Amino acid sequence: MRYHTILFDADNTLLDFFKSEKEALRNALGFLGVLSNEEMLKKYSEINDGVWKMLERGEITKAELRELRFALFSSHFSLGVDVPRLANLYTELLATKSFLMDGALEVCRRLAEHCRLYVITNGMASVQHGRFDSSPLHPLFEGAFISDEIGAEKPSPLFFAHVAAKIPQFDPRDTLVVGDSLTSDIKGGVDAGIDTCWFNPGGKPVPDGMPIKHVITRLEELVPLVVCE
Repeated sequence: MRYHTILFDADNTLLDFFKSEKEALRNALGFLGVLSNEEMLKKYSEINDGVWKMLERGEITKAELRELRFALFSSHFSLGVDVPRLANLYTELLATKSFLMDGALEVCRRLAEHCRLYVITNGMASVQHGRFDSSPLHPLFEGAFISDEIGAEKPSPLFFAHVAAKIPQFDPRDTLVVGDSLTSDIKGGVDAGIDTCWFNPGGKPVPDGMPIKHVITRLEELVPLVVCE
């Protein structure tokens, strides 16, 4: 075994967040009498990503994020909707949308035979528990670390220090962080002295100066990096 503990990001690493996001937003807007289209769904995703980046940088709080993204979205399309209601509807619906990334279940089944698996996520607790706990991945994992419950966001050292303190016999030398976000998962892992694996299905250029240990474009590529066969 090259690694004994795997820390998996949730959204767009194990769980297909973009699909969940689209369905939840489409349903929430429908409840408010707004007919959505692909342009609107794409724009919301861009706004949401930008607002989460603001949270990672410490520019806003999680409570502010919850409604800010919908205020910006509503303003952009001049929807005139009740923003707090839209935010609540979306959050409730998102918690029910659980879709797996290609290969996630098979890869986690393989790795769970050899390693301890944990989730590390910046998502809202109610949403992430709703989506992850109901998925077939849940029984394969030892636990989940959610920023809402920790009180710190990835890539904060406080987040990773909490993870290290809570995992029995944690050793950063035989631990691997796997995630799709350079600014959250990879930076956090690097800063914590943990090997990282960037899940990069889009084949984006590897940034200069960031000591990423592994880069994969498909989850199946992770298995031989972890298990010596």
